[in-house]
Amino acid sequence: MYLIEFFKKSKSTFIFLFFFTLIFLPILYFLVKPKSKLPVYNPVDVNPRLVDDAVKHISRDHRIGDFHLINQNGDSISKSDFEGKIYIADFFFTRCQTICPIMAINMSELQEYYKEDDDLKFLSHSVTPDIDSVSVLRAYADKNNAIDGKWEITTGKKTHIYELARKSYFAVLDEGDGGEQDFIHTEQFVLVDKQKQIRGFYDGTDAREIERIIKDIEVLKSED
Repeated sequence: MYLIEFFKKSKSTFIFLFFFTLIFLPILYFLVKPKSKLPVYNPVDVNPRLVDDAVKHISRDHRIGDFHLINQNGDSISKSDFEGKIYIADFFFTRCQTICPIMAINMSELQEYYKEDDDLKFLSHSVTPDIDSVSVLRAYADKNNAIDGKWEITTGKKTHIYELARKSYFAVLDEGDGGEQDFIHTEQFVLVDKQKQIRGFYDGTDAREIERIIKDIEVLKSED
């Protein structure tokens, strides 16, 4: 009699332990497991050829510098327009017939993917600002289905844009001063977080790299 009662109680206990293991242990593991985190890139972490000599020594707290640009609508664009936003930056020119068209397609696809996500923006800098006037950028924006306020396609002072490329985004291998003979040509997409820190570099012409950006953005958002 006592033996039967013992097995009855044990059966209930075993059933409870089974369901506890099945349901609660995975939840507990999820709560305590280390979360993935993207690296924060400072000048010392990047290929020295990509970094301007003036900032090569910086090992912490690097952030994108202030910028003052003009977008496809002739509006002034500054860092404050990206306050509280994750964004992807690149450098292009409208007459480019090699890597830029592929980059534009990929940027457009990313824009479509994050169309309803207010946390995400996109910022393209013309490396031939004297040629890429507001009207030219407007036509380029229309051609690539850029959403106003979501994807800023910009022009500005050449020296300012080239300084951003070399001192803020570390996007180009060649040295230069932004002068008349200076020219930047890069396929780099740069992922920037809400604190204006660089969190990733990607080949903007490679579909697999675009998939990696999407995965990394989800990791970045989970950090918040």
